[in-house]
Amino acid sequence: MDVTAAANDVAPGNWSETRRCVVLGGRGFSGRALVNRLLRLGGWIVRVADSSSHSLLLDTPSASDSLLADAISSGQASFCHVDVLDTSQIIEVTKGADVIFYMEPTDLDTHDFCNCYMIIVQGAKNVINACRESKVRRLVYNSSADVVFDGSRDILNGVESFTCPGKFNDMMIDLKFQAEGLIRLANNIDGLLTCVLRPSNVFGPGEPQFVPLLANLAKFGLEKFITGSGENMSDFTYVENVAHAHICAAETIDSRAVSVAGKAFFITNLEPVMFWEFVSLILEGLGYQRPFIKVPTWMVSYIVLLRQYIHDKLPYRIYKYSVSPHYLVLLASRDRTFDCSAAQKHLGYAPVVSLKDGIKSTVESFSHLAKDSYFMRFSNFDEQSKAEKLLGSGTVSDILLWRDERKTFSCFLTLAMVFYWFFFCGRTFTSSAAQLLLVVTAMLYGHGILASETCGFAVQKIPSSWFEIQDSDVKNSVRYVSDMWNRVVHTIKLLAKGDDWSRFFQVVVFLYFFKWIVSYSLAVLVGFVLVFAFTAFFVYEQYESVIEGLGAFLLFCIMESKGLIMRALPDSITAFIQNSNVSHQEKARLS
Repeated sequence: MDVTAAANDVAPGNWSETRRCVVLGGRGFSGRALVNRLLRLGGWIVRVADSSSHSLLLDTPSASDSLLADAISSGQASFCHVDVLDTSQIIEVTKGADVIFYMEPTDLDTHDFCNCYMIIVQGAKNVINACRESKVRRLVYNSSADVVFDGSRDILNGVESFTCPGKFNDMMIDLKFQAEGLIRLANNIDGLLTCVLRPSNVFGPGEPQFVPLLANLAKFGLEKFITGSGENMSDFTYVENVAHAHICAAETIDSRAVSVAGKAFFITNLEPVMFWEFVSLILEGLGYQRPFIKVPTWMVSYIVLLRQYIHDKLPYRIYKYSVSPHYLVLLASRDRTFDCSAAQKHLGYAPVVSLKDGIKSTVESFSHLAKDSYFMRFSNFDEQSKAEKLLGSGTVSDILLWRDERKTFSCFLTLAMVFYWFFFCGRTFTSSAAQLLLVVTAMLYGHGILASETCGFAVQKIPSSWFEIQDSDVKNSVRYVSDMWNRVVHTIKLLAKGDDWSRFFQVVVFLYFFKWIVSYSLAVLVGFVLVFAFTAFFVYEQYESVIEGLGAFLLFCIMESKGLIMRALPDSITAFIQNSNVSHQEKARLS
C-alpha cells in the first residue's frame, strides 16, 4: 500500500460539520504526522500549538510542511506559541476547541530532571486545568507503551490491565507514566472526557531517535552485533497509524464514553516482528550489513553502564538521545508485544499503513544517512588494505592474508611441524636444531648428487645464489642493529634526566608486558605467535571497519577515563604533570 494513498483513504470530512482542534506539541515527531493527517482528511480547523518559537520554520520542499503552509494561508490551520508552564497561554489557545490532542513536547532537556518534570508532569496538570477552564469536551493524550515495560520481564500480548512497574529504569518514562495517570484521573471532571493512547516503538519519516542511532552505530561498524539471542519479538507502530488512532479516539470518546473515556489503549501495527529483523530491514535499506554477531546481553549492559558512568562525569554532554542507553539494551533483548484488540473494538482502530510500507517510507526519508553508494560504486577496490600495507605487500603479506590458500596452508603446516620438532619431541633445543640441520644437509646433499633426469623426471638443480647473502643485506642488518642500539641508549639517557614522564610510563608498561610474556614457557609464546600471525591479520582485513570502530570507542573510553583520573588527582600533582608536558613540548619544538 502506498503511504500517501493510505493517508487519504478516508474521505474528506463535510465542511458543514467543521470541528476545531488544538494539537499541543504539533511540531514534534508524532505531532507533525497528526497535523498532516488532519489537514488531509479535511473537516478540521487545526490550531498547531508548540512551545518552540522556532518550530514553525517550514521546510517547503517537504510534503507535510508544504501542506501546512498552504493550510495556514487558506485559514484551515494556524500556529500559536504556547508555554505549557503558563496556564493562561493554554487557556487562550484552547478556547472554542472541540478536541485537544496532547502530543510529545519538543523542548525537553532530557538531562535536567527539574525541566522534564515541569514540562511533562506539571505541563499535564496545566493542560487539564486549561481544558476545564475553556470547557473543552475531549482530551486525547499521546503516551507510550514504555510505561508498562521496565525490562525485568518479557511482555507477550500485553493487555491494558497489565500491571505497571512500580519503579522505572528511565526518568522520561517514569514522568510520562505520572502524566498519563493525571490525564486519566481528570476524566469526567467538569465535563472533560480524556483518553490515553500507548503506541509501541513509533517509527517513520523524521523519527529523531531510533533510526539516527542505528545509522551512527553502523558508521562505526557496530551494526553487525546482536544483543542477546536475536529472537525476541516486538511491536512497532508507523507514525501515520498513531495519528490515525488519535483521530479514532477523538471520534469515539463521546459516543462510547463508557468504554473509551478514562481508558488507555495500546496502539501497534498489528504485525509483531523480531526486533532484530526490524533493525536488519532498516539497516539493509540504508545500505548496511545485517547484524549477525550475537553478543551476550550482560556484556553489552556492562559496556553501556561503563560508558554511561563516564558520560555522567563529563562536564559536557555527548549523548543526545532522550532514552537511556541501558533501557535501549533491555528493549533490544526482551520480548515486547501488545494486544491491540481493545483499540480495534472500542476505537474502531485499524492500521492504515502496513509495516512493510512504513519501513520503506522511513528508509527513503533517511536517505541522507545511507551508506554512500556513489563511493562504493566508484572507489578503487584494488587499493591495498591496511593489513596488506602493514605486512609490506610482499610474499609474507600474501601468505598471512591467505591470498593463495594452498600456499598459506603449506607454510602453516611446515611451521607447525618445525614447532613440534623443537618443542614437543622431548629433546633439548640445541639437539633439535642439530638434528634438523643434519636432516636438511642430508636432503641437500642427496638432491645435489641426483642426475639432471631421474626416472624420466627432470631434476632442477638449486642454484648456489640461494645460499649467498648480499653485501647490502648484511650492511642493512648491521645498520638496523646499530640503530636499535642507539635508540635504546637515547631512551636511557632521557630517562636518566627525569624530564619525560610520558616516556617513563611507556618503558614501565613495556617492561611489565615483557616480564608477563617471559613468565610463560617459550613453547606457549611461540605457539601463540604462530596462530596469531595466521589468523589476526586475515580477520582484521575482513572486519576492518568493525575493529576500527571498536578501537575508536575503546580509545574514547580510555581518554575520558584519563580525564576523570586527572580531575580526581590533587591539584599539586595535576599542575606538576601539566608543567612537565609543557616543558617537554617546548624542548621538542626547540630541538
